[in-house]
Amino acid sequence: MRYFLEVAYKGTGYRGFQVQQNALTVQGEIEKAFQILFSSSSPSEGVKLTGSSRTDSGVHACQNFFHFDWPDVFQQKWIYNLNAILPGDIVIKNVIEVSDHAHCRFDALNRTYHYHIYQYKNPFIADRAYHYPYTLDFAKLSEAASLIKGYTDFTSFSKRNTQVKTFNCNILESEWIEKDEQLIYIVSANRFLRGMVRALTATMLKVGRGIISIESFHDILESKDCTKAYFDTPAHGLTLKEVRYQ
Repeated sequence: MRYFLEVAYKGTGYRGFQVQQNALTVQGEIEKAFQILFSSSSPSEGVKLTGSSRTDSGVHACQNFFHFDWPDVFQQKWIYNLNAILPGDIVIKNVIEVSDHAHCRFDALNRTYHYHIYQYKNPFIADRAYHYPYTLDFAKLSEAASLIKGYTDFTSFSKRNTQVKTFNCNILESEWIEKDEQLIYIVSANRFLRGMVRALTATMLKVGRGIISIESFHDILESKDCTKAYFDTPAHGLTLKEVRYQ
């Protein structure tokens, strides 16, 4: 039987979502919790988790998913047991039975990320938002965000050495909002490239400060050249908010 496992986590202490050798990861901690709880009943190799979205080192998630196969009915009471084993910065929110061929990565319709900016010192959000103490033109930020929706090729905003066949993404939402003394960039798409949201945010911040113009931002989008974009926003300001399925 196949299940989707819904999780949330604070990514500060982890080298990313997907398991890596000799590194602390979200997937590694969840697989370890399964192994501890079911050590006497599960196969020796433990549960095999497949992730829906690979968040980078330090990035947070309010919602992300794994899928896994289980030989019998998965008891909901085990969620409590697994959470008791997991560290405090990872939580399993739900385990949902799905069809045998469901895939949490390929069946996702879209993903939504938020990048959080705060301009005045605030110790309560310092580990989940980027302190950016500069004057920003909100109208220019909004204009740049709106411009993004007219493009599908985001080569300029992808890190190098990424193994993808295409740099095309269908942007469904791209906007800046002001909320709780923060500026938040909200972006939804069917897929994202490596480093893409942070690069878009970093480059738009340069527009908001007047370092580059809207015309220059347009030229960066058109150039399909990642050396022209900026990638200097830190990971801790980025949160995966939602992975949506039909």
